[in-house]
Amino acid sequence: MSLHPSIYEAFQVVMQTGTISSAAGILGRSQPAVSRMIDKLEEHVGVKLFERRKGRVVPTHAAHLLIDEVARFFVTLDSLDDFGKRMKEGRESGVTVAALPALGLEFMPEAISRFSADRPHAKVILNVRMSVSVEKWVATQQVDFGLAETPFSLSGFATRLFADTTYVAAIPASHPAADTDTLRPEHLRDERIVGWTGYVSARRIFDDIMQGAGIAPHQTVETSMSAPICAMVKRGMGIGIVDPFTAWTHRDPSIVFRPFHPKIPCRFAILSPNTRMPTDLAGELIGHAEELRDEVLSHIF
Repeated sequence: MSLHPSIYEAFQVVMQTGTISSAAGILGRSQPAVSRMIDKLEEHVGVKLFERRKGRVVPTHAAHLLIDEVARFFVTLDSLDDFGKRMKEGRESGVTVAALPALGLEFMPEAISRFSADRPHAKVILNVRMSVSVEKWVATQQVDFGLAETPFSLSGFATRLFADTTYVAAIPASHPAADTDTLRPEHLRDERIVGWTGYVSARRIFDDIMQGAGIAPHQTVETSMSAPICAMVKRGMGIGIVDPFTAWTHRDPSIVFRPFHPKIPCRFAILSPNTRMPTDLAGELIGHAEELRDEVLSHIF
């Protein structure tokens, strides 16, 4: 039968003070009560711990050996008592995220900075990957959640819509088209286009729109991400079509963003592993991301 920690505490204080009476005063107990606790400990361990001499107690060799064990015991207890606090603050856990570049390069760092202001001890790992890789990371349970563009080709995760919006036009501020409220296909006739590579779904939709308008795009540069499109538009290399989150991160006097019609859907979803329970910290980070999402879309549109 295990002894109550208070008995070990009494033993520790008696070792420190050298008298039962002094230990009783520190512990807030009566002298007889402390004596009984020491007797119970001696009975439990089966060896004599103190010699009584003229009101004082002299530790035996066994007592000196036991005090080291008791010290380690209390260190463990302190660690256990502190464990819940560390968990609450996120010091014993963290959040692992995978996000496509449109959200991972600038948007999520801002969301994480807000999260970290509330949870300064929580560890966050952000993996920036293309959408198809984000699917794989979530499907194989490697992250707490992922952010990717729909539609999806894999299974093994639950999804919920994060953003249902549209792509926007990125236009050099000095270009005449910057004065329009909405960019349409006819505005792009004979214009240089900084566009998407062929395997990006937005590129295929854009090509269909332009073909329907009877316009052959003059696509001078192609890339697989919105960020370099914005960077090249700023340099006057042409007009581009980008997601609104990247547009928000590239706010600059040299570039303007306008709605593009017909609309090109831009839908991002949160992916959660099927066999990995969501943590409170992950939920808090998602909450910050959702708040920032509302700010971004309100600003761009």
